[in-house]
Amino acid sequence: MLSVVIPAYNESEGIETFHSTLLHPALKSLDEQSEVIYVNDGSRDDTLKKLHAIAKKDKTVRVVDLSRNFGKEIATTAGISQAKGDAIMILDADGQHPPKQIPEFLKKWHAGSQVVVGVRATNQKEGVVKKIGSKLFYKLLNSYSDATMVPRSTDFRLIDREVADEFLKFTERNRITRGLIDWLGYERDYITFHSPARLAGEATYTFSKLVKLALNSITSLSIKPLFMFGWIGMSIILLSIAAGLFILIEQFIMGDPMRLHFSGSAILSIFIAFLVGLILVSQAVFSVYISHIYAQTQARPLFVINHKKSHKLNNEELQQ
Repeated sequence: MLSVVIPAYNESEGIETFHSTLLHPALKSLDEQSEVIYVNDGSRDDTLKKLHAIAKKDKTVRVVDLSRNFGKEIATTAGISQAKGDAIMILDADGQHPPKQIPEFLKKWHAGSQVVVGVRATNQKEGVVKKIGSKLFYKLLNSYSDATMVPRSTDFRLIDREVADEFLKFTERNRITRGLIDWLGYERDYITFHSPARLAGEATYTFSKLVKLALNSITSLSIKPLFMFGWIGMSIILLSIAAGLFILIEQFIMGDPMRLHFSGSAILSIFIAFLVGLILVSQAVFSVYISHIYAQTQARPLFVINHKKSHKLNNEELQQ
């Protein structure tokens, strides 16, 4: 069975068109059985009402109604937790993830890929700021995180049942779905797609939400930012020591042959810079301990076993 998880927030204008003209025909053409799980993420319009109407007409549709707006990442997790399929497809309800390409994802899955990621080739009506921001986001994330993400990869992806079960073990509240799935590893493949314009309405992901998502991504997938100021502090210490030695030799030992005439305030500034460097380095030492607390409170698994690729696995011995 294929489970299709679709988080929806204020999609009343286009949700019926999306289901009847895009999703339903795509699933009807499949050889696999399928179920559709719509997750209403605390919508303030008639989205829930229209989802119930869709579910009454289509027996394969289930509706998960969250008590309030928790955000797309949590809504996606809620949908995955309710999925019964051997494979789970994640896509948006605005039509920008084309359901007609679901057969391509399934083909990759049948060929052995446990994660199939949709990579956006083009995006209609994508502004210059968002395009540049997207490139910068992936560059920063891959520089600072422990999981490598392909630029312009999206939540439009298929994951195997085993991957979904491991994903549901994550306990982070501030999460990015694609980043956590990538952290898990597993055998993956990629499919490029051209993102059409939204069926209706405006994008609910504002610039501030995208910035927050970027910050959550970096902080949840990496501890490198904790040590950034430590390296800056070490650099300041080395530079101040070098400057102090230069002044000592040039002015006090050699008698100022270069006629630089360093004042007392200049020497004091170098000493202050040295102290600032020490403070930043001591902050880095604290960061070492904070990073251990951070990793422990995340409660992520120590390792992830790929059961489909393993052979003669003794789970009891591993648990011991």
